[in-house]
Amino acid sequence: MNTTTRRSFVKGGALAAASLATAMSSKRVHGASERIRVGFIGVGGRAGSLLRGFQANEDVQLVALCDVYKKTLDKRVSEAGGAVDAHEDFRRLLDRKDIDAVVIVTPDHWHALQTILACQAGKDVYVEKPLTRTIREGRMMVEVTRKHNRVVQTGTQHRSRKDLGEIQALIQDGTIGKVTVIRAYRKSNMTPTGIGKAPDSDPPPGFNWDLWLGPAPYRPYRATIAPYKFRWWKDYSSQLGNWGVHHFDIVRILLDELAPVSVSAHGGNFAVDDDRTIPDTLEVTYEFASGRILTFGQYEACGNAALPRGGTELRGTLGTLALSWDGYEVIPESGGQMQEWEPRIKPIVSKDSSGDDTQLHIRNFLDCVKSREKPIGDVEEGHRSTTLSHLGNIAYEMKTRIEWDAKAERITNSEEANRLLHYDYREPWKSVA
Repeated sequence: MNTTTRRSFVKGGALAAASLATAMSSKRVHGASERIRVGFIGVGGRAGSLLRGFQANEDVQLVALCDVYKKTLDKRVSEAGGAVDAHEDFRRLLDRKDIDAVVIVTPDHWHALQTILACQAGKDVYVEKPLTRTIREGRMMVEVTRKHNRVVQTGTQHRSRKDLGEIQALIQDGTIGKVTVIRAYRKSNMTPTGIGKAPDSDPPPGFNWDLWLGPAPYRPYRATIAPYKFRWWKDYSSQLGNWGVHHFDIVRILLDELAPVSVSAHGGNFAVDDDRTIPDTLEVTYEFASGRILTFGQYEACGNAALPRGGTELRGTLGTLALSWDGYEVIPESGGQMQEWEPRIKPIVSKDSSGDDTQLHIRNFLDCVKSREKPIGDVEEGHRSTTLSHLGNIAYEMKTRIEWDAKAERITNSEEANRLLHYDYREPWKSVA
């Protein structure tokens, strides 16, 4: 498709027909037993488990799949028994009137635009995390979702974990006392070669590199970027976005925090010799108006676990709540200097809380498509949690502490830092923003 045709489609097709498409889709009210017709945009990697998850629901009809890599697309079509249509260009899928909802599992720099265009085309959306590549994109997504009365679920599936209520109760009823410090991390010893090194080259046969890049700045293909390694390149994603957002999302729920008031970051490329453009070692500190401090560590030059359950700890005056994705435990605090040394509470270890969070999250989305209620991972919540990821990246880029106004969604102590709230899209995508 040439540039003129792309531009005319974006402006004259998906955008100009948005009101009509939304109105037509909104009129189709889903009954309790009516099937929801679903299309997938992006079918590599994580899409495999999401495809299985959606197809496990009897009220889902898989209609079409889309991917810029023909090899991956053909594989998924074959796995579906050939009973679905295939598209290279996601705009062809959005243009269809026989699709009610789309699942977006593309590289992270595409999530916002594809969600926006899907909402304008009258589709409900399940979009993988991180929700966005920039903070401004998140606010755009919320506004478009509300304008077109769409259901948008962010794929932070741990919001749907079965034991979330009992974990919240341990904090709200004062079991662990006053929480002042939260620590979380992503660790993976990637030394010495990391994602590897590769020269610029032609993309594999059947790989539409220009469409893969989409709104991102043009650069030649490199095997250490796509299909998967883009999350170590700052133009497309980051590990704060990839892993950090899961932790930030859970912490925000448990402590009812909206956003930090300041953020600082320290790190660098200290040990891994590869093509990455993000640090291999990073610590970000978030200060909240409540007086709490959250520190997130991205450690890719060492991999030993530091916490009892590996992922997140909330430190209270009476005990520490240690969380993993499949359970939790409470570790009693003992008194320190000039205090009684006995444990202040009894230890607690969760019962088996293993479950398919993704399946529960998918079910919540499907139910909300029918009820028109906000899903548990509503786009506003996804935007707020992803904002912490972006603020950490901005603080690292600026090499300074930044102060954040959550209401205005602006950095108040650096106009230079505010320039990183968004970037200029490539044409023809610039017109959408």
